[in-house]
Amino acid sequence: MSGEWSGERPGDGRREPEGALAAAAGGPEPGDELLGRVFLGRVIEPGDEAGGRWVREFGVAEVVRRLRCGGKALPGASRTRWAGLVARAGRAEPERDLAEARAAGARFVCPGDGEWPRQLDDLGDGRPLGLWVRGRPNLRMWALRSVAVVGARACTEYGTHTAATLAGGLAERGWVVVSGGAYGIDGAAHRGALAARGATVAVLACGVDQPYPRGHTALIARIAEQGLVVGELPPGDHPTPSRFILRNRVIAALTRGTVVVEAACRSGSLATARAAQRLGRFTMGVPGPVSSALSAGVHELLRDEATLVTDASEVIELVGDMGDLAPARRGPVLPRDLLEPATRCVLAALPGNRAAPAEEIALGARTTRDEAIARLYELRALGYVERHGDGWKLTRQAVISVRGGRSPC
Repeated sequence: MSGEWSGERPGDGRREPEGALAAAAGGPEPGDELLGRVFLGRVIEPGDEAGGRWVREFGVAEVVRRLRCGGKALPGASRTRWAGLVARAGRAEPERDLAEARAAGARFVCPGDGEWPRQLDDLGDGRPLGLWVRGRPNLRMWALRSVAVVGARACTEYGTHTAATLAGGLAERGWVVVSGGAYGIDGAAHRGALAARGATVAVLACGVDQPYPRGHTALIARIAEQGLVVGELPPGDHPTPSRFILRNRVIAALTRGTVVVEAACRSGSLATARAAQRLGRFTMGVPGPVSSALSAGVHELLRDEATLVTDASEVIELVGDMGDLAPARRGPVLPRDLLEPATRCVLAALPGNRAAPAEEIALGARTTRDEAIARLYELRALGYVERHGDGWKLTRQAVISVRGGRSPC
């Protein structure tokens, strides 16, 4: 994992990157790193490792210069692809993108800025050129203590309830819930965190000024007010199927772990889990009915390397600090559970429908007659047995208790 992870807590303050301050003051110079990355964001698709390699090997300024002048193609680009990139470069207007972002209350965060989450560098040449961010909190600080909750769009009531409850529990414990803003599990996770007055981040596959899906316009606006809305694509850009898949790698890299709640075998949310596995993040799944096709993908994930979780405490046990243990699971403690083992054996040896002599009870309890009688008097004092002539019989209270489940001696 990246060295970014630490024990820091999410904060609400943020520091504007120097480039963003320059843009607000009247626009950066043409050779500015921030302006160059905004330009490249219009030309190079998210997750393009060839583009990332060009930036790493030649620098932003040189890649921008070659694309603008349409000169010699960069290594690995075919003639056709290079022509397409140059054509897109001719239409790029980074100053306009920055102005539209400011109008929408968004800023552009670059690698190297104080707000840049350095765990995104684990993506190598596929890391974002930069991120557009709406909302006041500091993205880097929030990402330090975050968990992704993702799953099917066409989910069941069980999935919706589970995702909302899980996200609410995480938010109440100070964790940031990250998801994709989509219908179904994503929306339920965001709403669960918001309902708990917690922190949530929506990572979009489109411009942060273009809420998608449209039915979540109000939800995404609320997330921007109470949390953060993040995306790689410049203002106004629309989502495509490939962009959804590529967006998922950002969700996986940004967070400490990914929880999948309901996912069919072909669900796109499984791409987030697989990306998390490749990056060495924790991968978790919430089980569902074995007969549900919407849980089949989760179950396959659990058969592989994912960890089964059922609530927020179990998630935090994995992704949290040492000592953040989930409570032990056990059934209710019954009064007879508090009896000494020898006394429980004598109680279990009494017939349920008649009185029995001490000798018979001792035989059933595998003890002596005197020991059995001593235990029977103890049980009588506790209200479990009563004398019937020379025999002993269970009281009504004891019959109900024993029928509830016999403990082996």
